Amino acid sequence: MAPVNIKKVCIFGATGNTGLCTVKAAIDKGYEVTAFVRDANKLDPNVKPQTVIVGNVTNSSDVDRAVRGQDAIVIVLGTGSDLSPTTVLSDGTRTILSSVKANNIQPRIVCCLSSFMFWERNKIPERVLNVHSDHERQLQLLKESDSQWIVACPPHIDSGPARGNYTLKTDGPVGREISKYDLAQILVDLLADDGNRIGHLVGMGYPSA
Repeated sequence: MAPVNIKKVCIFGATGNTGLCTVKAAIDKGYEVTAFVRDANKLDPNVKPQTVIVGNVTNSSDVDRAVRGQDAIVIVLGTGSDLSPTTVLSDGTRTILSSVKANNIQPRIVCCLSSFMFWERNKIPERVLNVHSDHERQLQLLKESDSQWIVACPPHIDSGPARGNYTLKTDGPVGREISKYDLAQILVDLLADDGNRIGHLVGMGYPSA
């Protein structure tokens, strides 16, 4: 499948650890960026998306305002350090997908989950199972949709500088860590994927020393 002609990109979770970097990466790529946020004050004052929409990702009218006319969507929803039981990630993803359908658009969607998606469930650390369960629900929603989706599955996300020498692997893990700056670049680059990764999970990481 040929990539869509992407000009406009909406980023959900734009003020998170990875989201802030993704907004900058998308702007640097030349896209017209809409940042969907709960608190506009958390945006980097030095990075200026063309549009900022303040809203709740589980509110359909808020999400409708964000997705209309978009060519692509990046979902980088997270819970921060809160590892308690949650449905906010899947609820938000469901709202986004419903809004896409209601507005009759066919954007490329890149959703960021985690490399635990490649693990056997009984080997996943218990402390992250609550969030992982909601990641599983997100993936299932994407699979049940008719969207052009790609799921990025980063390992541990660190705050170190971009290294650039990362490797991507379709439907399998690569390494144990990724810089949030490299992850942001990967998320943006996947928007223009040639189509071979649509409907697949993508692992990433750095070559072994």
